[in-house]
Amino acid sequence: MPYMTSVERIGEERGRLIGIQMGRQEGQREGRREGEKEGEAKILTRQLQRRFGDLPPWASQKIADADLSTLEEWSLRILDAPTLDGVLADPS
Repeated sequence: MPYMTSVERIGEERGRLIGIQMGRQEGQREGRREGEKEGEAKILTRQLQRRFGDLPPWASQKIADADLSTLEEWSLRILDAPTLDGVLADPS
């Protein structure tokens, strides 16, 4: 292992700590996004069940596979669409 001065060691340690902090922050952001998506999917599922009854497996899978913006769009469509297919149609 090559010789490192104390300044180099301090710089390396500082860089390591900054990297850890950045990784932690990114993990928290990703966790919040995932939690928001799960919450939106849960609410949408409950609303659809209330309006249309038990959901067929294809609908549950489509909700599980959707991204957050699609879930948000579907949660608005539920107010106007007359059918389950109408709510879960591909986003426009």
